[in-house]
Amino acid sequence: MNTNKFIAEIGINHNGDIKLAKEMIDMATLCGCDVVKFQKRNPDVAVPEHQKSVEKKVPWREETTTYLQYKKDIEFEKAEYDEIDSYCKKKDIKWTASVWDIDSLEFLKQYNVPFVKIASALLTNEELLLACKESGIPVYLSTGMSTVEEIDRAVELLGDSLKVLFHCNSSYPAKDEELNLAYIKVMKERYPNTIIGYSGHEEGISACMIAKVMGAEVFERHITLSRSMWGTDQAASLVFDQLHRLVRDLNRVDIWVGEPIKKVTEAEKPIRLKLRGK
Repeated sequence: MNTNKFIAEIGINHNGDIKLAKEMIDMATLCGCDVVKFQKRNPDVAVPEHQKSVEKKVPWREETTTYLQYKKDIEFEKAEYDEIDSYCKKKDIKWTASVWDIDSLEFLKQYNVPFVKIASALLTNEELLLACKESGIPVYLSTGMSTVEEIDRAVELLGDSLKVLFHCNSSYPAKDEELNLAYIKVMKERYPNTIIGYSGHEEGISACMIAKVMGAEVFERHITLSRSMWGTDQAASLVFDQLHRLVRDLNRVDIWVGEPIKKVTEAEKPIRLKLRGK
């Protein structure tokens, strides 16, 4: 399988503005990302009933609105995704989305996406998991806020359709002491038939380097044009310079680690001769 090794999660950071989405696609392309990812919902289905009528203040409406209406305001539909599809082809970068309900999975089927993502929040939604499996599209799954038993069940249900399983903490931003990156090694042993990745929501980029050393092979980080932009995910997102350094340095980790062999390198030989005489 041709695994997409770095996923730039635009998510909902575009706030319903296609122009901002394109600017983040540009950012991901310039930084060498493999895929940009959005989130697709039918808000009437995906938003829990107890949350729909909760009051929500958004910067593009003068009056206070509801959480349901806010989700509808920022949701891209076919016209926007047609534009995203065309723009990503022009930029030579792949795109996909996290599907939050079966309607959204059906929606994505009309595009040639490399995989569908199941967010941590939906790991226990067995109906959605089975629908994703039956779609024939490769599945990537995040494991935030989940127990080992819940993860085992999801892995069992998805079977061979599951291509990447992400270690993840679902706090935004996640606390350093709760990242628990050592568990990546456990996941690699427990799920040997699945590629293990890391979906990070922490501040900064260093934790991804540790995740790589622990054995993570695929990475996902939220991106934004500015963390001062309005929205719940902005604080856990990377700006351009961070994304550029992260993608660059993840590609260097294996070179830095090298082999467990002590040797005098070619660059050291003339220095050794100068300082030791032999």
